[in-house]
Amino acid sequence: MTKDKHDDLKLDAADRTLLDAIQNDCKQSLAELGQQVGLSAPSVLERMRKLEEAGLVRGYHAHLDGRKLGLDIGAFIGVGIDHPKRIAAFEKELAQIPDVLECHHVTGRHTLMLKVRTEDTESLHRLIQQLRELPGVARTETMIVLATQMERTTLPIPAADDKHAKRRRS
Repeated sequence: MTKDKHDDLKLDAADRTLLDAIQNDCKQSLAELGQQVGLSAPSVLERMRKLEEAGLVRGYHAHLDGRKLGLDIGAFIGVGIDHPKRIAAFEKELAQIPDVLECHHVTGRHTLMLKVRTEDTESLHRLIQQLRELPGVARTETMIVLATQMERTTLPIPAADDKHAKRRRS
C-alpha cells in the first residue's frame, strides 16, 4: 500500500470538529467555524489549507435533489468486464457519461458497481445500451431504486482514541 500525504497528519480535536462542521455545512464562514473550535478565522483558514493539502478535504459541494431536477430514476448497475486489462479503458469511457454518479470496483458477481441517475426509464434504457456497447463489457445487471430511506453524504469522523481508526488506516 502506498503512503498518502495524510498518513503523517495528526488530527486534533479542532481538526475533527472542523471536518465534521464543513461536512454538515460547508458554507459557514471562517469566523463561524472558528467559534466552534475556539480559533481565529486566520487559524481556521490555515488548518483548512493543511487538511486540503493532505487530501482529507477533496472539495466543497452542494447536495442537489435529483428528482427536483427532473432526474427521477436512480439505479445501480452491476457491470461484468470480460478481462481485467479492459477495466481501465472502460473506466475512462465511463468518465464521459454524466448520468454515472459513482463507479466502484467490487467483489462478487460484478466487476464494477455503478450508481446512476436518469430522467426516466427510456433514458435509463439508452444508458444501459450505451454501457453494453463499451469494449470489454460482458454483462450488466440493473437494479432500479424504488425509494431511498437514507443517503448519507457525510463520513463519521473517528475520535483520536478510536481503536478502530488505526486499523482502518493500516
